[in-house]
Amino acid sequence: MAALFGARVRRLRTAAGLTQAELGERTHVVSTRITQIERASGAKPTLELARALDTVLGADDLLVELWPYVYREAFPDWSRKFMEYSERAVAIRQYAAHVVPGLLQTEDYARAVLSLDALLDGEEQLEERVTARMGRQERLSSSDRPELCVILDEAVLRRPIGGHAVTRKQLMRLLDAASERHITLQVLPFDQGGHEAMGGSLTTLTLPDGSEVAYTEGADYGQLIEEPADVSRYKVIYDRLRVAALPPIMSLDMIRSTSEGNYRGANLPSRSERRRLAQEQLQQSSGRRLRGGGRRIPGRRPGS
Repeated sequence: MAALFGARVRRLRTAAGLTQAELGERTHVVSTRITQIERASGAKPTLELARALDTVLGADDLLVELWPYVYREAFPDWSRKFMEYSERAVAIRQYAAHVVPGLLQTEDYARAVLSLDALLDGEEQLEERVTARMGRQERLSSSDRPELCVILDEAVLRRPIGGHAVTRKQLMRLLDAASERHITLQVLPFDQGGHEAMGGSLTTLTLPDGSEVAYTEGADYGQLIEEPADVSRYKVIYDRLRVAALPPIMSLDMIRSTSEGNYRGANLPSRSERRRLAQEQLQQSSGRRLRGGGRRIPGRRPGS
């Protein structure tokens, strides 16, 4: 993609009758930077530079639209492949151990989370990452939006990332998202104790052809799982987490109470009561989704 981007810049520059030095001057970079971009060598263009090139060359947003794909190449192969799968998935099921998943983050919360990366290379790179993350959320409102099921560890609600005001706004965003027919939220409370996914977050994706992949992530690693037998094992882990989590209505009550600062652990139903509710939930899901609507996956039960 970097080579394609560079070729487009070179073609547009030539058509505009500009030298590399002239284009560099108009976009406020040295001519050697233009050379690097056209040859797909050196550092990849920033979003700010892509916008400047687009404006100067009259590219009608072509370069800006190509930039996310160039940006993605900075990630490891397995990470890029997971992003590609995510963009095509008809169903996304996530367990979030530490932070709200990117698809549901507010811009301020995303900025606070991304700024914690010890390898972050300055404010410009931070803003690029925030822009890319916000852009990926657009699919949730598109015509081919996926079914999204998210289990949040209670720690996600408790940790005030970016400060209490940012976190409260984020919790309100979760409540708004849960009102959408294609989004289901659950909370896994602390009193559930240990479980098989404690090492990090877990995502399973169902693709249009019915195939599935899984992805696990910790603080400094990520792993894409494509072998069907291994994917099935992670699906079982996710189903167990779903059974252990609070049902959706109780989960939303907990999120709302936490955002209002008056949550008390004593308000939680007992484990036996949660098991009973979870069994009812799984029985209901065999015939329909938890809250109705959404797109069914041929040959599969919702939530399976």
